[in-house]
Amino acid sequence: MTRKRGDRPEVALTEGAIRVSWKGKVRTILPSAKPPDAEDEADFFVDLDDVVCWDPPDDDAEIEMDELQRILEAIDEAFERMGLVVAYE
Repeated sequence: MTRKRGDRPEVALTEGAIRVSWKGKVRTILPSAKPPDAEDEADFFVDLDDVVCWDPPDDDAEIEMDELQRILEAIDEAFERMGLVVAYE
């Protein structure tokens, strides 16, 4: 399957947050506190319960499960390229 340009989430780290741009929508993901039971030594912790909707003005649109999967893959790839570790809770 060939994917067109723009059919892949773009990930940027900005001022301590992850900014995901995809299909004309944006989602800013702020870091969550390191959970007390976390064994990971991650550079950034993401609470998946916080990644539900897109940022305004698209905040009435939920992020679908398949979209979330693609977003997380893109975040993992971006962090790996930067030599950083992200953990999901």
